[in-house]
Amino acid sequence: MTLFLLSLIPYLIFTIFKTKKSFHMLQQNYYNDDQRYFKWIITNITKVAYDSDILFVLIALTVFFETGVTIGAFIILYGIIFLSYRKKKVVAKKPLVITARIKRLSFTMFLIYFIMIIPFLLNFKYENLVCAYTLLGLVTYLNYFVVMTANVINKPVEKCVYYYYKFKALKKLKAMNIPVVGITGSYGKTSSKNIINDILNVKFNSFATPKSFNTPYGLINSINNYLDKFNDIFIAEMGAFKIGEIKSNCKIVKPKYGIITKIGEAHLETFGSRDNIMKGKFELIESLPSDGLAILNMDDEYQVKYKLKNKVKVLWIGIDNKDADLYATNIKLSGKGTSFECVFKGDKNKYEFQTKLLGKHNVYNILSGILLGHELGLSVDELRRGVNNVKTIEHRLELKKYGNINIIDDAYNSNPVGSRMAVEVLSLMDGIKIIVTPGMIELGNEQYDLNFKFGEYISEVCDYVILIGKKQTKPIYDALIEKKFDEKKIFVLNDVRDAFPIMNRLAQGNTYVLLENDLPDLFNE
Repeated sequence: MTLFLLSLIPYLIFTIFKTKKSFHMLQQNYYNDDQRYFKWIITNITKVAYDSDILFVLIALTVFFETGVTIGAFIILYGIIFLSYRKKKVVAKKPLVITARIKRLSFTMFLIYFIMIIPFLLNFKYENLVCAYTLLGLVTYLNYFVVMTANVINKPVEKCVYYYYKFKALKKLKAMNIPVVGITGSYGKTSSKNIINDILNVKFNSFATPKSFNTPYGLINSINNYLDKFNDIFIAEMGAFKIGEIKSNCKIVKPKYGIITKIGEAHLETFGSRDNIMKGKFELIESLPSDGLAILNMDDEYQVKYKLKNKVKVLWIGIDNKDADLYATNIKLSGKGTSFECVFKGDKNKYEFQTKLLGKHNVYNILSGILLGHELGLSVDELRRGVNNVKTIEHRLELKKYGNINIIDDAYNSNPVGSRMAVEVLSLMDGIKIIVTPGMIELGNEQYDLNFKFGEYISEVCDYVILIGKKQTKPIYDALIEKKFDEKKIFVLNDVRDAFPIMNRLAQGNTYVLLENDLPDLFNE
């Protein structure tokens, strides 16, 4: 019995380690909402099925040996498996957050394993060792599914917890009676939220949902734990994967002001169609009260053509379309950021603004903030000060210095639209232009084609290209060669750290380097 209990130590350590990994995937997939976690398992079934702990089957072979051999084999095997897991260096962009829900899930997992082990302890026989070890190994091997089962078991509890905190949030928000600004869109939500918050804080004590808290759980958490009695405006980011989710968010926060950044093809798979994406995003605008205000983008064809089902007041921003209520012109980018002029409808004056942010898409986000601030009573001088105070957003076209090199850090993530915008930003810079990128991932069957197009954009702008990962960046390399880009100016590396000596060597005078996609955070201050 004592040897058996001792043999469980490496097994339990490994099981805890693997369960943490499963929890991380569950959390990233919104606790299997709309079967996202299950779909992730199916999509990654090769990784899930061919895991190193499948070696537990070797335990069954020890049935022909003595008990000591079986116990020894079990200890050694799980020790080796655990060490092999520890050697895998995976940098998580969003690490597991140990929330109260994860703690409740951990307790349920403990009960599942305890219920499974207790019969062997109560009726312990050495001849049952192989059976016990095989069962234990099988359950841990199927850990992703066991976690999914625990999540199902906890659903009634989680529903009660959700309604308790939802009621608490509704009560608090009603008592505060402050205006709420809702922000949604296919991309640019977080940037827009932060920009508008910085602008409004010149005059108000506004509060924006932290990080990417854009789900019902995130909004409830924000209200209960972050919003305080001194705030007089609440800015709520709203995300969605399907029709009805933004409407559910609106029932919680009841926005008076609504802003749609841009409508694209993000989450097309879960929405089902582009029309559904439009309908889903416009749930925000159609949830506004009759005395509310919607701020929309006149340069976005999807927003322009949508037929609103309510009579809320609508104001438009634009850059290309001069019929907008507020449009930007004379946009200039430099190493200090972006400058542009604003024109309000009915006002012949042009008002100059300066921001540390880069990119045309950020000008759109700033225009929304300017127009909303103007409607809320901010003067032009206050708006200028607010725009000038807008903070750069970490790893999202963030301008930094690396020695004598200007770094455009867009390492947070990359998608077909964002990567093209980033290259456009680089193209507007005056000097040597270098890109460092591992390409784009998780694009399904279109991954090669979209990366190939990305390579075509790069070939038109960059003087030098540094690719990270030979296999991953092959489509980009193929596009560069097809476009007759000088092969001597292409560098293919396995480790991004090797790019920095090359960057220093290539730098001449005014040099700009675009870091595109999720590179290690080497430039964090």
